[in-house]
Amino acid sequence: MFRGRSTHNLDAKGRLAIPARFKDILKTRYDMKLIVTNLPSCLAAYPLEEWKTVEEQFSKFRFGPPKVLAFKRYLLGAAIECNLDAQGRILLPSGLRNEANIQKEVVLVGMLNYFEIWSKDLLESQLTETRDNFDAISDDIIKEFGIGI
Repeated sequence: MFRGRSTHNLDAKGRLAIPARFKDILKTRYDMKLIVTNLPSCLAAYPLEEWKTVEEQFSKFRFGPPKVLAFKRYLLGAAIECNLDAQGRILLPSGLRNEANIQKEVVLVGMLNYFEIWSKDLLESQLTETRDNFDAISDDIIKEFGIGI
């Protein structure tokens, strides 16, 4: 499972070095292939096997409803396979980097079966907002989803 956060710099070509602990997971549990797509504030990197589950869920909706098609178009339409090179890096296409406002400094955030790739500044803003509203958010999550710490 992908856990934790780590800060990295993209090189001049837009390549991102995947941290050793994430590479170990990709090597031992998966086939080292990643699918990267956009989310509203960041990028999401899924091992190919996990991504196939996402695609299977969406394959049930070929022609509607419209909001499912719009969501499918946004998420699947941007998805691209990003294979690790010999140095354990992936090339983040410029279109995806622009969508997530990623320049040079990024933070990888483990999200169990995938990881997110954030602009450092944008993630810090999100984390500050969550920290400042932690009690209210925690109460809402417990009430709505039964998830607590």
